[in-house]
Amino acid sequence: MRLGIIGGTGATELFPPGNPVVAPPGPWGNPSAPIQRHDINGHEVLFLARHGAPGMPAVPPHKVNYRANLWLLRELGVQHVLGINAVGGIAPAAAPGRLVIPDQLIDYTWGREHTFTGDGRFPLEHVEFTAPFSAPLRNLLLAAAGRCGLEVLPVGTYGATQGPRLESAAEIDRLERDGCHVVGMTAMPEAGLARELDLSYAICCTVVNRAAGRAAPGVAIHGEIAASIAAATASVGRLTMELLAAD
Repeated sequence: MRLGIIGGTGATELFPPGNPVVAPPGPWGNPSAPIQRHDINGHEVLFLARHGAPGMPAVPPHKVNYRANLWLLRELGVQHVLGINAVGGIAPAAAPGRLVIPDQLIDYTWGREHTFTGDGRFPLEHVEFTAPFSAPLRNLLLAAAGRCGLEVLPVGTYGATQGPRLESAAEIDRLERDGCHVVGMTAMPEAGLARELDLSYAICCTVVNRAAGRAAPGVAIHGEIAASIAAATASVGRLTMELLAAD
């Protein structure tokens, strides 16, 4: 398997700098960071840091060049893309430190470059998006979680908000009424662009905090994130290595 991984907060610790891939400039500008090539258990992994290379100013969610990121991975021969996304837990079962493999999403973002069409370079295409994440790739992730003993939430709806600020309690109430189980800022337009490129795309969410209004009294969100992110990152590392251990 040649796997592209787009890693968010904390994920760069799982994939230290490998062999940088020299790629020609694409039509959509520069990706978030240089792509790093790794060989893991006989699988080629191309890792891209969604928010920029370590040591550089972080790229906020609404400024990520999602088009350049997905386009470059496709140009490098990637057919399967795994997104790693830090999220807040809305549903009670989406506790800090747990992994969620969503099967649905709702897009609340605005103003982002969310399609490769519309400027005349490519014909307009209304891509089918009933199931926004690849079922075969999700099944591989769930099977890997079972083999390594990780208790993950196997379904759920991801609410994609604009960021970079966190949400208000009333906004989270709205997302919960809409059916969202977790909230993040980066699954869209990433998922939609992957579908336009006919890439097999799924995400693994690391729950790093209770969403606004869901934490116990006196628990600060940023403190909860700091306390949870190491455990969540370790879990996604185990899952990824087990996924890549399969033939």
